[in-house]
Amino acid sequence: MATRKSARRPAAAERVPALELPVLEPAAAGIDLGATELCAAVAPERGCPSIRTFGTFTAELHELAAWLRQCEIRTVAVEATGVFWVPVLQILETAGFEVCLVNPRHLQNVRGRKTDVVDAQWLQHLHAVGLLQPSFRPPEAICALRTLWRQREHLVREAAEQIQLMQKSLTQMNLHLHHVLSDLAGKTGLQIVDAILRGDRDPQTLARLRDPRVQSDAATLAAALTGDWRPEHLFTLRQARQTFQHYQDLLQACDAEIETWLQTHPSAPSAPSAPSAPNAPAADAPPPRPRATAPQAVRKTRRNAVALPTLDLREELAQRFGVDLVAVPALGLTSVAALYAELGPDLGAFPRLKQFTSWLALCPDPRKTGGKVVASHTRNVQHRVARIFRQAAQTLARSDCHLGRFYRRIRGKLGGPQAVTAAAHKTLSELKS
Repeated sequence: MATRKSARRPAAAERVPALELPVLEPAAAGIDLGATELCAAVAPERGCPSIRTFGTFTAELHELAAWLRQCEIRTVAVEATGVFWVPVLQILETAGFEVCLVNPRHLQNVRGRKTDVVDAQWLQHLHAVGLLQPSFRPPEAICALRTLWRQREHLVREAAEQIQLMQKSLTQMNLHLHHVLSDLAGKTGLQIVDAILRGDRDPQTLARLRDPRVQSDAATLAAALTGDWRPEHLFTLRQARQTFQHYQDLLQACDAEIETWLQTHPSAPSAPSAPSAPNAPAADAPPPRPRATAPQAVRKTRRNAVALPTLDLREELAQRFGVDLVAVPALGLTSVAALYAELGPDLGAFPRLKQFTSWLALCPDPRKTGGKVVASHTRNVQHRVARIFRQAAQTLARSDCHLGRFYRRIRGKLGGPQAVTAAAHKTLSELKS
């Protein structure tokens, strides 16, 4: 009986040559990044050797820029891997190179051996033939503000974790303070916690610290403050309270740095993406006096809102965007400030709404095979800007505006998650219109 012979893999000389694509950018290079080293590749006619490996120290990155300049490279493709690309991109842009930051999802190579050299060559080839699309990156000044804002968001999350630790310590002492107060980190809650840490144990004395606006009466508050005082739980409560106050001080310092940035980078006379209002005043006419709109008078100041001592943040953002986005029912002041920090005032990189929603993964991603749609759900990506719109959409559950009615109608038909995505898409469409 004849045995089946395994198929012999053809030698390199026998393989079918790949389709040669026209080179659109001969002065292109590709860099494969790593934590401790990177591999750079140029076209063979540009340098000898055409592939070099560099370290990631600052002096070695400057050596990389000098070698690329010696090879007469104009544009460089860099894969967005973690945060390793940030210093490389900054040094190369300072050296005068055009850097194309590429999504790793768009760089999947054919099946075969996987090395840094092959990845760098593949990246250089795709960039040379014009098959790479650069990722969106705001201007350098907006990137600096984005770094400050993301640090502020980190501090807010860490402060919220300390509130949970305080609640845990109170629960272990059978103190139900956070059950009778809507916010443990409010005025009444922090005053009572501070009094407990000073040594006050009398429930009636602690209940007198109650603010008149608290809904729970003094008797309920005193009953909730009768507990089992244990020194180990008081110790953890003290440390959580001190750490929470430390994060609050860091938040104030971060807000002061954000205000310094806003004063250092004044808004342009006319925002590029601002819609032209009908019956706009003449250029030489005096500016109208700012007046408080209805949403500003209704909305309350939240605990984690940005506190700028000398600037009106809402008026400042309205001047930079060219329109008051806080007037949109789903968006608050913090959300609009986060949008400015992430995107800047100009959305010229997304001329159409479809491109913007696709970048945010707020639209269906249909996949077809055999003429049939096998999946149409949105892409599962973690996007900071999309999270802003999703969180804004969740606030529409009880809103009486048109966006709230739209959210409830979609939720009744498709469910909560689909309603959040649809409401976020509709909110975004109103901003772009």
